[in-house]
Amino acid sequence: MKYINAILIVLLVLLQYRLWYGTGGLPELWALEEVKKSKIQDTNELQERNQALVAEVVDLKEGLDAIEERARDEMGMIKTDETFFQIIDNASLNTNNK
Repeated sequence: MKYINAILIVLLVLLQYRLWYGTGGLPELWALEEVKKSKIQDTNELQERNQALVAEVVDLKEGLDAIEERARDEMGMIKTDETFFQIIDNASLNTNNK
C-alpha cells in the first residue's frame, strides 16, 4: 500500500510539473490566449475598415454626389459657375514665415 501511494504521489508531481512547465502547459496556453485576443481585435478592426470601404464603393457606384465630393475635396475642383474664395489666416502666415 505504501508503494502504491508513493507511486501515485510521484505521478501526481510529474503531471503537475508537466501542467505548469511542460510543453503545452498553462503558461503557453495563456500566451496563446493573448495572441488570440490580439488577432480577434485586429480582425474586428479590419472588418470595420472593409465595411467602410464597401459602403464607399457602393456610394461611388450609385451616386454622383460622392464623386463630386471627392473631386472637390481631394482635387480642389470647382464647378464652372462657382466662385472660389480662399481665406488665409494671419496666424498661419506668421508661423509659416518663421
